[in-house]
Amino acid sequence: MADSVKVALLGCGTVGGEVARLLHEQADELAARAGAPVELAGIAVRRPDKHPELPRHLLTSDAEALVNSDVDVVVELIGGIDPVRKWLLSALHQGKSVVTANKALLAEYSAELSEAADASGADLYFEAAVAGAIPLLRPLRESLAGDRITRVLGIVNGTTNYILSAMDETGSGYAETLDEASRLGYAEADPTADVDGYDAASKAAILASLAFHTRVTAHDVHREGIGAIGAADIDAAKALGRTVKLLAICERVLDAEGGESVSARVYPAMIPRSHQLAGVNGAFNAVYVEADAAGELMFFGHGAGGSPTASAVLGDLVAVARNRVLGGRGPRESAHAALPVRPMGMTPTRYHISLDVADKPGVLAQVALVFAEHDVSIAAVRQRDADSTASLVVVTHLAPDAALQSTVDDLAKLEVVREVISVMRVEGDD
Repeated sequence: MADSVKVALLGCGTVGGEVARLLHEQADELAARAGAPVELAGIAVRRPDKHPELPRHLLTSDAEALVNSDVDVVVELIGGIDPVRKWLLSALHQGKSVVTANKALLAEYSAELSEAADASGADLYFEAAVAGAIPLLRPLRESLAGDRITRVLGIVNGTTNYILSAMDETGSGYAETLDEASRLGYAEADPTADVDGYDAASKAAILASLAFHTRVTAHDVHREGIGAIGAADIDAAKALGRTVKLLAICERVLDAEGGESVSARVYPAMIPRSHQLAGVNGAFNAVYVEADAAGELMFFGHGAGGSPTASAVLGDLVAVARNRVLGGRGPRESAHAALPVRPMGMTPTRYHISLDVADKPGVLAQVALVFAEHDVSIAAVRQRDADSTASLVVVTHLAPDAALQSTVDDLAKLEVVREVISVMRVEGDD
C-alpha cells in the first residue's frame, strides 16, 4: 500500500467532530477504499483547550500554519469567507487538494478556487456544500455530464422547510412556529441566513453553475425569504389544493428569438399537493432534476446534521485521496456554456394574488382590466363574500415577473381594492 494521505482538518464543530471520529473509527475501511491510510495530521480550532475529547498533539489554533505544513489534503469545515478563502487558495496553489462544505464561499468564489485547482492540478470537491448527505452535486457534475439538464427545482434548506411544514400541519403563525423551531434546535440562534433565503441562494448558485456549465454567483440569484408568510397564506394554498415551500429554482429559459439564458431564484411558492416535493416535510431536503435524456430525477434525504454532512465530506475525502494515490485528477470546473443570467423581471412566473375588494358590482371588471393592460392572462378567479367584505383571488398564467409586479402595484391603486392581502408565486404545474 502507498504512503499515507495526510489530512489537515480546519474546524471541529458538529460536522468536523464527526469527521474526526469517523476517520479514527473507520481507518481500516477508508484506507482500503482510498488505496492508502488516510491520516489526520492536524486539527485547527479556535480554542484547543475546549476539545478534551481530541488528541492534544493534533490540535492547533494556527490554521494557516497547518495548511502550509506537510499535508496532502485540506478539509475545510469552518465556514465564512475570510480568512478561509486565503487558506484554501494557498492550499490549492501548493497542489494540495481541498474538500469543503463552505457554500457561501463557493457561491462567491468558486471560479477563483477552480482556477487555482486547475493551475496546480489539485482537486476541489464540495459535495457537502448542498443538501448534506444527499449525493446530488456529483451526479450533476459527473453522472449527468453527457446529458442536457433543463431544470433543477428543490427544497434545500431544512429550517425553512420545517417551519412551513409545521405551519401547514398546525395552522400556527410564522413567529410562533419559528420560536418552536428554535426551541427544538431546527433553527439557529440567529436564523437570518435560513429564513431570509441567503443559505438557499448560495446553494442555488452552486446548483445552477454545475447544471448549466455557467458561472453563477449568489449575487445572480433572486432571493426572497419566508418572513412574510402567514397562516392566511397557508390556508389560501390549502383551498387551492396546494402547499407552500421555499424553493430554489434553476432553469434554462428561452427568449422569443430562441436565445438561451439561466434563471436562478429562491422564493416561497405554492405547489400542488400532488407534486413530488409537496410531501417533503420537516427538516428534510429534496431536489428535483429534469434532463433531456434522463428525464425526471428526484434526490431526497437529510440535508444537514453532523453525521449526514460528515458522510458527504468523507466521500469526497476518499475520492481525492484515491486520486492522489493513483496519480489521477477529479472532474474540473465546466463553465464552457457561459450563458447569461436572466434578470428576475424578465423571468416568466405565475402569481397567486389575494385582494380585499369593495362589495359592489363592477369590481371584477376593473380588476381584470388592470391585468389586460399589463398583458397578463388570468388562469382562475375565486370570489368570497362574508360580513360586508369581499375577497378576490386571482391566479395568473405565466408572464414576465416585472409585468406581474407592475400589475400588483396598479391593483393596489384601484379605488375598489381596499388591500392587496398577499402575493405568492405558483410553481409546479407545467
